[in-house]
Amino acid sequence: MALPAPARLFHDQRFVVIDKAPCLPVHPGPSGGPSVEDIFPELSRRKDGPWLAHRLDAGTSGCLVIALRKAALIAAQALFASGAVRKTYWAVVEGAPNGTDGTVSAPLRRASDRTGWRMVADPGSAQPAITDWRVLGTGGGLTWLELRPRTGRTHQIRVHCAMLGAPILGDERYGTGGGGMHLLARSIHLPLDPPVDATAPPPPHMLAALAQCGYPNRQSR
Repeated sequence: MALPAPARLFHDQRFVVIDKAPCLPVHPGPSGGPSVEDIFPELSRRKDGPWLAHRLDAGTSGCLVIALRKAALIAAQALFASGAVRKTYWAVVEGAPNGTDGTVSAPLRRASDRTGWRMVADPGSAQPAITDWRVLGTGGGLTWLELRPRTGRTHQIRVHCAMLGAPILGDERYGTGGGGMHLLARSIHLPLDPPVDATAPPPPHMLAALAQCGYPNRQSR
């Protein structure tokens, strides 16, 4: 089945930033199925590339950077590795964190058992994981958060929200699940010359919960 073409939030000769749909993996899974890589032939006819410059969880929607040239990929990967890329996420969470803003600093490691795997906090881990957060709105037992990860660990934002006592709405692994995960890669900035800037709109499944928390009246990038 052909995938509908995603919206292009940014496009030049080096990069495309697409608005990734929720529940769409970036890579094909072990049993197949659609993925972001299926649309690569539509983005470039070159024999080398395109390439994913970074990753998003399948359930996360929004800004996904795809490199169209090898030199662009190397430059982007260096920026991601150094923490120079500015990423902003929106999440609707269950309950509310303590306060209106703050920082979670909790190293993570992967833990596995008979039910599968998940990321857990581990103070002894050598890999730091830091997320800045602030409340943008509340309503009906939900909270709309802006999150700015300083690092890029697997499931970092999802685990850190759960550690705040406010798991992301619809997160089946770290929350209660159901209705799709309410996590949006809202905007991204790569400080290149020229820079790469993109902003994604909230996906349809997040709109009702966001409206309950005051969106768009309290909208903030």
